[in-house]
Amino acid sequence: MRSLPLPLALTARLTPVVVLACAGWAMSSGPPTETRDTAAEDTRTTQSEKASEPSTTAVSKTYGAAPAPCASVAAKTVSALVPGAKTAGKEIPSTDTSLRRTCSWNALKGYDYRWLDISFEIADSDDAARSSYQERVKEKSGGGTVPGLGSAAYSVVNLTTQDKQQTREGVVIAQVSNALVVVNYNGSDFESKKAPGTDEINKGAIKAAKEAVAALQSGRKS
Repeated sequence: MRSLPLPLALTARLTPVVVLACAGWAMSSGPPTETRDTAAEDTRTTQSEKASEPSTTAVSKTYGAAPAPCASVAAKTVSALVPGAKTAGKEIPSTDTSLRRTCSWNALKGYDYRWLDISFEIADSDDAARSSYQERVKEKSGGGTVPGLGSAAYSVVNLTTQDKQQTREGVVIAQVSNALVVVNYNGSDFESKKAPGTDEINKGAIKAAKEAVAALQSGRKS
């Protein structure tokens, strides 16, 4: 075989070197050997951003606002429990009427004095209302449950004496979903300085509580 001229032979020998050199340059100047999965990174970033965003899911509540307390019991009930009182009652000022409203009736007829308060309190959830109910029940000993009233209900009657004057007070606390209904009913006789009987006060407080719970349940819900 005839030898190639020197320039061609040299070119033939140098060609692989040039090719390898070009390949080496391309490898050294190209992207790093570890390939980045940008799609996966974008997905992770999006998921991280979503996780850091505050939740906008609202807790479902049965009752969104407290009802009008002065309309929660019948006029004849007010007349029976608080003789001589104005049946319209008087609503007590509240810092937030959507969360708490209270109506009060009181009167002195002869020497007999009676006082009735009905309050509605709206909690953020059933659990919050239940927790508040349980705490209040713990604070008042000696009472008992009231069956068939709301989700749970408790009644207690206590006697206090000040300057020989007795006053008997009945309290009923009822939890109805995320709402609390609280009734205070008390009485005194300023002539005998005796208080009305336990049964009278207890039954009166429970009667008012049942009407108040019924008014709450039949009212507008959120």
